[in-house]
Amino acid sequence: MMETILTVKDLCKTFSNGSVQQHVLKNLNLTVEKGEFAVIMGNSGSGKSTLLYALSGMDRPTLGSISYQGEEISKYANDKLAIFRRKHCGFVFQQNYLNDTMSIMDNVLVSGFLSGRGRKEVAEKAKELLLEVGLSEDAFSKFPTQLSGGEQQRAAMVRGIINSPEILFADEPTGALNSQNTKRILDILTKIHENGQTIVMVTHDMKAARRGSRVLYLKDGVITGELRLGDYKSGDKERHDRLKKFLEEMGW
Repeated sequence: MMETILTVKDLCKTFSNGSVQQHVLKNLNLTVEKGEFAVIMGNSGSGKSTLLYALSGMDRPTLGSISYQGEEISKYANDKLAIFRRKHCGFVFQQNYLNDTMSIMDNVLVSGFLSGRGRKEVAEKAKELLLEVGLSEDAFSKFPTQLSGGEQQRAAMVRGIINSPEILFADEPTGALNSQNTKRILDILTKIHENGQTIVMVTHDMKAARRGSRVLYLKDGVITGELRLGDYKSGDKERHDRLKKFLEEMGW
């Protein structure tokens, strides 16, 4: 049986601007299973990123609950929520958010030290992962601005997985990349998923969505459909056709 890692019940998120209220998420229910690659799609303004931030504890719901392995994290105080994110979550965003005053290696090490492991162990893991995503040792000592956008995003990916998070949250991780670098990032995500990594990713890109094992479609703050694709296999035209048909039915 699959193990449920995240459970969302009757989730609502409302933003207020004076007397005007915007209901972004509306009584949303969702489960995420351990080891799955869940993709959230939808048109602009559908609430995709808002949902991702709520699931990861980066934002609080207005109503409803979010539970991690049976414990309701949406009731945590801010300091406890920060500890939860540090212990259980990794993050990759469209903007890499690397510190331009630190080397690529130091950007990764700073995140790695949050796990409480020794410096030597973290450094060895950082080097292993940076090489694995295709960065040369020459790049380790360079500043982010000395690397290409694709190289920066690969470094940001390593920063997100250095602590072996139980869930990796990715918000449009390929949105600012060209096609070649997009494929590199997607190949990395596919590989770590094959190794058991749970991933929740927001994307507007069909090529990125194809890598997921399940696609959820969000419209006006409500999940209106889902498609289970199973494990990704390169060159699977039937997978492409199924996803295309699903998205057309959803009005994408």
